Amino acid sequence: MELRQSELSAFGLRTRVLEVGSPQAEEAVVFLHGQPGSAEDWRGLLEQVAPFARGVAFDLPGFGKADKPKELDYSAGTYAAYLSFALRELGVSRAHLVVHDLGGVGLLWAATHPEAFASAVLIDTGILLDFRWHPVARLYRTRPVGELMTILTTRLAFRAVMRMYNRQPRELPPEIFERWWEDYDLASRRAGLRFYRATPPVAMERLVEPLRRLDRPALVVWGAHDPAVPVEQAERQRRSFPSADVVVLPDSGHWPYLDDPEGASAAIVPFLERQLGGNGGS
Repeated sequence: MELRQSELSAFGLRTRVLEVGSPQAEEAVVFLHGQPGSAEDWRGLLEQVAPFARGVAFDLPGFGKADKPKELDYSAGTYAAYLSFALRELGVSRAHLVVHDLGGVGLLWAATHPEAFASAVLIDTGILLDFRWHPVARLYRTRPVGELMTILTTRLAFRAVMRMYNRQPRELPPEIFERWWEDYDLASRRAGLRFYRATPPVAMERLVEPLRRLDRPALVVWGAHDPAVPVEQAERQRRSFPSADVVVLPDSGHWPYLDDPEGASAAIVPFLERQLGGNGGS
C-alpha cells in the first residue's frame, strides 16, 4: 500500500505527516520519533503495518520539517498537548503508540487519555526509573554550556557524538546520520535544549501508577548496547505495564528499529497485528 505524505496544522503548528492505510480509520498506529530524528525514521515500519492498519507518523514540533518556534517551551506537557490536537485533526480516536526516545512523551498523553490509548510499543524509552540523563543531555542542561553547544554544533561534532552513541555490533547506516543532520538546524538544537531543561529525569515517574492501573497491552523493545538509556530499564517498564512483553536485541544500541530493522519488526509487527485484529486498515 502506498505511503502518503501530507501536511498537518495542529496546536497552531504545521508539520509533515507520513501515512498508510485508510485515512478514514479512527483506530491507528501512531509513531512518535526520537531526537534528532523525524517521521522519516518510521518509513520501514509504516510500510509493514499498511496491510492491516492505518499508520501515522509526523514530525514532532522542533524536529524534521515541523515548525520550530523560538517561543515554545518544548516540555513533555506541551508535546502531550500537541499530540492530543494532532490526533483530533487526523481523526484518530483510538491510538496504538509506537514511541522511541523523545517520543516517550506520548505516555503522558496516554495516561491522561485512557479512553483513546489502546496499546504501546516502547523502543528504548518509557517510564524510566532511577534514571540519570545521559552525558549530552546533562551538558545541554548546564548553563552556559548548553547554549554554546546549541550555537556551535557542526556537522563534524554531530557525527562524533552520534558515533559515541553508536558503539555496538550493528552500526547505523551513515545515510541516517546525514539525513538527521540535514534537519538538525539551530532551531532543532534549541528545541532539544529546552526539552532537556524542562524535563527532569524523575518527572515521568509520576505516571507509573496511572499506567499500571490501565495495564494496557505493551511490547518493550530494547538494544542491549544502548549507552543513553541502559538496558536494565527494559524490565523496569513492567512497573508501568505489568503485562508487557520484553524483547532485548543483543547486537543493537539506542536505535534498534534502525540498526536491526528485521529483528525489531519481527517483534513489533506481530504485536501490532494482534492488537488491531487485522482490521485496523479497513
